[in-house]
Amino acid sequence: MWRAVAVASAPVRALCRAPPPPPPPRRRAVSVAVSPAAGLADERVETRVAGLGPGQAVTLRAVAADERGCLFQSCAHYRADNRGELHLGTDASHGGDYTGVEPMGLFWSLAPAGMERPYQRLVPRSTGTPMKVEMLVHQGHSLPGAIPGPVVAKAEVERWFTAPGVRRIRLKEGGVRGSLFLPPGDGPFPGVIDMFGDEGGLIEFRSSLLATRGFAALSLPYFDFEDLPKVMKEFKLEYFEEAARFLQRHPKVKGPGVGVIGTGKGAELALSMITFLPEVVAAVCISGCSSNTVADLHYGEMTLPGLRFDMNKVSVSDAGIFDTFEALDDPTNPANSPCTIPIEKAEGHFLLVVGEDDRMWKSPLYAELAIGRLRQHGKENFELLSYPGAGHRIDPPSTPFCQVAMDRVLGNGACSGGWREQSTCPCTGTFLGKDSGVSALAFGMNT
Repeated sequence: MWRAVAVASAPVRALCRAPPPPPPPRRRAVSVAVSPAAGLADERVETRVAGLGPGQAVTLRAVAADERGCLFQSCAHYRADNRGELHLGTDASHGGDYTGVEPMGLFWSLAPAGMERPYQRLVPRSTGTPMKVEMLVHQGHSLPGAIPGPVVAKAEVERWFTAPGVRRIRLKEGGVRGSLFLPPGDGPFPGVIDMFGDEGGLIEFRSSLLATRGFAALSLPYFDFEDLPKVMKEFKLEYFEEAARFLQRHPKVKGPGVGVIGTGKGAELALSMITFLPEVVAAVCISGCSSNTVADLHYGEMTLPGLRFDMNKVSVSDAGIFDTFEALDDPTNPANSPCTIPIEKAEGHFLLVVGEDDRMWKSPLYAELAIGRLRQHGKENFELLSYPGAGHRIDPPSTPFCQVAMDRVLGNGACSGGWREQSTCPCTGTFLGKDSGVSALAFGMNT
């Protein structure tokens, strides 16, 4: 019996001496790479994921917070290719907050998280620190607002609004308030005044980006800031004249004139500045009106009365969102002709920028009226950029899209227009690029 056991044990002993079988191939750890990991806020980011299984379903999510701690997030559904990789520059999203090939989709679709107050905009209050965006890769496809699957990879992106070497100078010069941003170097640089609309206060992120692109940019508030008027009741053009003269005479600014860029009410003020102020030789007017609105504008003995809003013409949706599209008085009514800005008197150059789905007011119509007035007086000193699918807010590239935003005057969410995926209408994601507005501004000032 013992001999049988010894004979049976020989193969076992031989097997024990044999080398172990090779282990199964190990899959690479999942990784997400973003390039540049720190860059300017108007530059494109390349996002790649590697180490997935072929065809594996994942949800990519972006999370950011503003200076007040309000959380914003976005998500999109992807599937890895046969190598277990995906690239947002070439691969399409199949769901989430957008679909299709959108290299910057996770950035422009950032919106307030579910627990936050709706209709807030992700607008930087400080340009000296970056906006940090965390990029997360989750297993499986998770619906917006639902609890996502486990995180398999993550990375952080810094979005800077000021390049190294750009100087920010807080301004309190005479009656003028604001911030002056100067590019690095000796200059001189083309000068531009930057203004926004009825948000009020000091908004600097566009000025700092303009300085990064070589402009001496003055971010100019005109109400609800320091000792400036608290509300838009009436304005004196002399305030804007003082700002234009200050910028024109600055030793870092290239003459002989300066430009102005404005959005909404700021665009309308830009039209008045280039019309009446010889210091202003170029104007970029984004989503503006060709008549003076809301607040009377005084200049010496002259007064341009403001077109009024008829609150009875503001409609409210079932969701409580205000639509002001029909509320502004009709500028083509002869009774409103005293409100018209006589832009035919301007010797400088205009760039008119409109979104064809603007729901705040009829900016495409107002641009047509301005062009018609110029041509009626034999003028061709203008260019029109008209963007299908874009709404009232046309900001630097990849700024988070905001179809409905809180309106400070109405105290409620108001529809600004524009189209995006997965909402009531599909979004084109079209924004004003730096190569259109900035280059046209430079052309107008150098002509």
